[in-house]
Amino acid sequence: MYTVNVLTLKPLAVRIPKEIEKEILEVVERAKLDKATVVRNLLELGIAEWRKQTALELLRDGKVTFAKAAEMAKLSLWEFADLVKQRNVEWVRFSPEEIEKELKEASAAKRK
Repeated sequence: MYTVNVLTLKPLAVRIPKEIEKEILEVVERAKLDKATVVRNLLELGIAEWRKQTALELLRDGKVTFAKAAEMAKLSLWEFADLVKQRNVEWVRFSPEEIEKELKEASAAKRK
C-alpha cells in the first residue's frame, strides 16, 4: 500500500526588486528548476533561518529556555546545541564566583 501526501499550495503575489529577481533567475538556471519551485525553496530556507535566528536571540536575551528555543527553531536539542556553538551565542550567565562555587560543589559531590 502506498501513502500519497498532497500539498495544498496557495498563490502569493509579491512585488520584488529587480536585483532579487536576478538572483532568483540565477538560482533557476543553476538548479535547473522552475521559478515557482525555486521561490518556494528559498522561502522555506529563509523562514528556517529566521526561526533559528529568532530562537538564538530569545535564548541569548534570557527570554526562553534552551529547550523552548530548540523547539522554536524546529531542531533537536543536539542540533540546536551545535547551532549555538557555531554561532558563538552566549546564553549561560554565571559570574566567575558562581562558576567556581558550582565547580567546587560538583567536585565535592563527586567525592561522596
